[in-house]
Amino acid sequence: MALAVIAAGGTSAAASSAHARATVETPIPLVAAPDAATDMAQIEYDPLEGFNRGSYTFSMGLDRAVFRPVTHGYMAVTPTPVRHRVSAFVYNLGEPSTFLNDVLQGKPKRAGRTTARFAINSTVGVLGLFDVAAGMGIRSHDADFGQTFGRYGVKPGPYLYVPVLGPLNFRDGVGRVFDFFTDPIGLAGQGWTSPFGITRLVTQTIDTRANADLAFRALDQAVDPYATARSAYGQHREALIREATGAVQELPDFDDVPAATDPVVPPTETSTVPAESATPQPPTAEPAAPAASPEPQ
Repeated sequence: MALAVIAAGGTSAAASSAHARATVETPIPLVAAPDAATDMAQIEYDPLEGFNRGSYTFSMGLDRAVFRPVTHGYMAVTPTPVRHRVSAFVYNLGEPSTFLNDVLQGKPKRAGRTTARFAINSTVGVLGLFDVAAGMGIRSHDADFGQTFGRYGVKPGPYLYVPVLGPLNFRDGVGRVFDFFTDPIGLAGQGWTSPFGITRLVTQTIDTRANADLAFRALDQAVDPYATARSAYGQHREALIREATGAVQELPDFDDVPAATDPVVPPTETSTVPAESATPQPPTAEPAAPAASPEPQ
């Protein structure tokens, strides 16, 4: 039951995160502030590695047998524009949870933007099918209880790979339980066991797996897929926590940096000689002065 709760709440959070990374209106990239030793120690804290690797192997086998064929079938028969509308619809349903965590994190401006996004996209955007708010400059962002706990100093704890759901840590696992029980849309729809809840869960699961398909393909090419997934998850979550606490660095926009050029020496009054004539030439003898003619006698 506990795993089911985590999975249900986690699917909602994962869908929001996957959509935010897949949309064109992606926020400015964020990287963790330079505290590499501490960050990597927390990310790689994996005392349950034996269990986690077994869980990872089981989950990947289940994905190859069930989720991957279903997802690829969905992607094959559904045009890309339609899939984008499904992703936008799923993401819009998660905005009330984002608003709740914005408030709990003490970020009224972000909460206001989330409210504006949900109001605009649910009306003008036809129940969230179109991200009209993004076109108005109101960017999307993620917020969940795992991030909220991290905002107030809760450490991630041991890494955990939950069967089917995927990577977690203890802090985010507890956070997903809170995400499940406090989800406003889920509560309004009479829970995940109602027809609406089941439909939403199935749609989110397929949509999340479709958005993550390239990541799954990359894992297939990794030397150690388990370690790669653990590292990617840990760095992503650490960046979200630092975003909530304000300890982030914005990556520079390298497209705006002018290309390096050789320095140009300003011309001077004495530098008007062409370059090729500046080469030292051997000295030439000056012509002899003509002999003086004898004076007439």
